[in-house]
Amino acid sequence: MFLVDTNVWLEGLLEQSRSEEAVKFLRETSSDRLFITDFAFHSIGLIMSRLNRIEAFLRFIQDTLVSGEVELIHLQPDDMRLIAERAQQFRLDFDDAYQYAAAEKENLTIGSFDGDFDRTSRGRKTPAEAMRE
Repeated sequence: MFLVDTNVWLEGLLEQSRSEEAVKFLRETSSDRLFITDFAFHSIGLIMSRLNRIEAFLRFIQDTLVSGEVELIHLQPDDMRLIAERAQQFRLDFDDAYQYAAAEKENLTIGSFDGDFDRTSRGRKTPAEAMRE
């Protein structure tokens, strides 16, 4: 079960340098094993809007959350303490600490290209590493 970080979704959506790896992971992993935080979801919306890629964002929503079985995770105000603690403990910025706290709370493996998670006790798996499991 994977909490997919914002950068993996965007890599595929924006056809960036590691998009092939990201898309293969997202296609070959059953969507009921994939999770996204509300923070990541809104960040993707913001980025896609700024890039004038609203239609692609709407397809993403349809494919992942409406037709797909990707689960949206929400953290509550009570969880902000955990986010702050993990940010300090592992020297993470807010968005990474948010992802980390969600993964910790839901007992998920973080799927990410972001090496900052390598400093944490949970670590992370790149999409390629996750497919080898």
